[in-house]
Amino acid sequence: MTENTQQQPAATPELPTQYAPAEVEGKLYERWVERGYFEADEKSDKPPYTIVIPPPNVTGSLHLGHAFEHTLIDALTRRKRMQGYETLWQPGMDHAGIATQNVVERELAKEGKSRHDLGREAFVERVWQWKAESGGQISGQMKRLGDGVAWSRERFTMDEGLSQAVQTIFKKLYDDELIYRAERIINWCPRCLTAISDIEVEYQDDDGELVSIRYGSGDTEIVVATTRAETMLGDTAVAVHPDDERYKHLVGTEIELPLTGRRIPVVADEHVDPEFGTGAVKVTPAHDPNDFEIGQRHNLPNLAIMDERAVITAHGPFQGLDRLEARSAIVGALRAEGRIVAEKRPYVHSVGHCSRCKTTIEPRLSMQWWVKVGPLAKAAGDAVRDGRVKIHPQEMEKRYFDWVDNLHDWCISRQLWWGHRIPVWYGPNGEIVCVGPDEQPPTGEGWRQDTDVLDTWFSSGLWPFSTLGWPERTDSLAKFYPNSVLVTGYDILFFWVARMMMFGLYAMDGTPPFHTIALHGMVRDQFGKKMSKSFGNAVNPLDWMDEYGSDAVRFTLANGANPGVDVPIGEDWVKASRNFANKIWNATRFALMNGATVEGPLPDPSQMSATDRWILSRLNKTVAEVDAYYDDYQFAKLADALYHFAWDEVFDWYVELSKTTFFAGGEQAKVSGRVLGEVLDVMLRLLHPIVPFVTETLWTTLTGKESVVIADWPVDSDFRDEAAEKEIELVQRVVTEVRRFRSDQGLQPGQKVPARLDLTGTALAPHEAAIRQLLRLQPEGDDFSATASLPVAGATVALDLSGTIDVAAERKRLAKDLAAAEKEKAQANGKLGNEAFLAKAPDNVVEKIRTRLAKADEDIARIQAQLERLPQA
Repeated sequence: MTENTQQQPAATPELPTQYAPAEVEGKLYERWVERGYFEADEKSDKPPYTIVIPPPNVTGSLHLGHAFEHTLIDALTRRKRMQGYETLWQPGMDHAGIATQNVVERELAKEGKSRHDLGREAFVERVWQWKAESGGQISGQMKRLGDGVAWSRERFTMDEGLSQAVQTIFKKLYDDELIYRAERIINWCPRCLTAISDIEVEYQDDDGELVSIRYGSGDTEIVVATTRAETMLGDTAVAVHPDDERYKHLVGTEIELPLTGRRIPVVADEHVDPEFGTGAVKVTPAHDPNDFEIGQRHNLPNLAIMDERAVITAHGPFQGLDRLEARSAIVGALRAEGRIVAEKRPYVHSVGHCSRCKTTIEPRLSMQWWVKVGPLAKAAGDAVRDGRVKIHPQEMEKRYFDWVDNLHDWCISRQLWWGHRIPVWYGPNGEIVCVGPDEQPPTGEGWRQDTDVLDTWFSSGLWPFSTLGWPERTDSLAKFYPNSVLVTGYDILFFWVARMMMFGLYAMDGTPPFHTIALHGMVRDQFGKKMSKSFGNAVNPLDWMDEYGSDAVRFTLANGANPGVDVPIGEDWVKASRNFANKIWNATRFALMNGATVEGPLPDPSQMSATDRWILSRLNKTVAEVDAYYDDYQFAKLADALYHFAWDEVFDWYVELSKTTFFAGGEQAKVSGRVLGEVLDVMLRLLHPIVPFVTETLWTTLTGKESVVIADWPVDSDFRDEAAEKEIELVQRVVTEVRRFRSDQGLQPGQKVPARLDLTGTALAPHEAAIRQLLRLQPEGDDFSATASLPVAGATVALDLSGTIDVAAERKRLAKDLAAAEKEKAQANGKLGNEAFLAKAPDNVVEKIRTRLAKADEDIARIQAQLERLPQA
């Protein structure tokens, strides 16, 4: 535990009777920002602690996934700030090329215009206007959540500094021959009219059709199956496996391609699986990535048969048809010619869709810009293998290696207008010039800049160092790079994380962008189902914040955050967290009203009661436990530890055990008041990173100091008192056992019962008053008659239940319950003793009966114990 050095204004230990989050959260956050608590100073001599925000899209708003991730990052940075680190939580947003362009194009469509009506320059200006007016609402929502980001350092992937970084690294990669231009098969969106990366393709099972088509005739007949019959217009070969005896006589010959009048070769290629289907596949190099590779190996022509909108361009009766219209028309034409051998409908298969507009993507041969990822990916893999970067949880390393070790070259060009335009100029005589940020592009007649922009992931891959001023060697870059940890979802481990690793190692002379990658799961509903508007289970976290407070939402999210595991969340859990915040409030208010104080040093342990020493011992163990969980990114465990320490040990036991002391007054009450103040001080500081608002209000009221945001993080003082812990455990056993007995007898919690306590020879004697207070046990009177006796923890608690319960009625009720339990036991034993039944019954049925038997045995023992404890009628 630590001594805080903040100045102490006059303390006002008064709190409203109820905690109202809406009345305090906004004001507190404004105060924190005004006082600069979240800003980072690169000139500071404190050790750095840096985390970048995974930049949300400028088109976005705060969803539960954001709130979850931001809660974890904020907890880490708040703790490190309190530990004395110069913390930087770097905020910013991504320009989100396709998503943003789509938003603005939809706005234009409402005006009856397209981007082509405006022209490129005017359209880009319109997007900037949209960003200024409508984009970035997520910033205000982050403030609602309590994000402690350095707002003065907020960056945008299209701002001037980051644009310079993008141009710099493009030029460097180009000069190092790690960027090149080539014609390859790419994922094409006919709606967005751009190439999209593999990570922007979402696969889902669609109902389609599988048709088997007869190519050739007679001895040259080969049957191929396809789900995309329209692409047959672009076939330039049929491929079979070299060892397939069925087709060896055809390899090297030509067969007729139906409907087209063309003849195409039969080629032998090991890519073909002879066990799948007929063992023969149609080859369409311009419209399938695997077919393109076969075509390259066999020098086949690439015949494109669709335009950018997936409309058929091949000559013939199908020209001008959409691909789906053409599919139906071509199958009909083939059927009319007797070429359809088999049809299967529906045929469920995995189909790629554009993640932005949900249109079915079209593999398309296209001239694009590519990053040669081989050496970059190897460096990214080596950095984890040699321990420079840790992935947490460690079992996620395999998924990371599976990705970076098999990474294909990355298509980085997009056919959009919004984004970082590719810094390459083409001359009138075929010249190609790549221009760096400090270089003048070529001028003169015939020179033109490439019209494409870069993939959004290209600029976001620079985020850990471009936000710090790179390519300039700034003080911020020297202080805060590499980042301490990256907190992000496992779903973008392959996409964003891998790209940051590749670019960071390349641009920063082999220094990886972060020391640790801490991966979390996805937020799901309480039934484990993915949250989605289409499922009707999506939740706006702002609604829950309005209803229950930001702290309740944050605590619920942290409490479910096991590393790399999905997080179920439901409104009832948020309500429970709201109740926890209220419990902290009410208990602290009670403590302040009953002498809890932080004034002066802690009393010597010799002056403390066993209860005082017990709670201080438990407090220090909790400090050590929470620290260990933080260092291992075990947010769920640390939240659970804090919850049970605060609610169970501090409020339900220490405060209750100490009430008699407080009510009695005197020196011992002062000692316990100081201990309670210390416990609350430390507990509130431990809780602060997760629930910042309620703890700020309570801690400043308790201590009279400026802010818990800049308070010292608690340190384990190594104070342990095992004897006191064992003594209070005995008290807890007595209270728990007697409470259970009272409940079994149907007594109300507040109902008072005369009792005699024999505590002789135990460590319980000093706690008799507290035990009686907790159990509502009255002193024995002259007419006391022990009707029930409970031996527990070496002590005896005798109760006079006469007049409190109807013994005869209670015996009758218990006898009925006992008979039912014994009948259940007999039935279960009968089945388990029947060999014929056991031979036929499924294992799960037998196990269910064994469980019923065990439950019946437990019930019988419990009821018999209750009957024995009852007084004689």
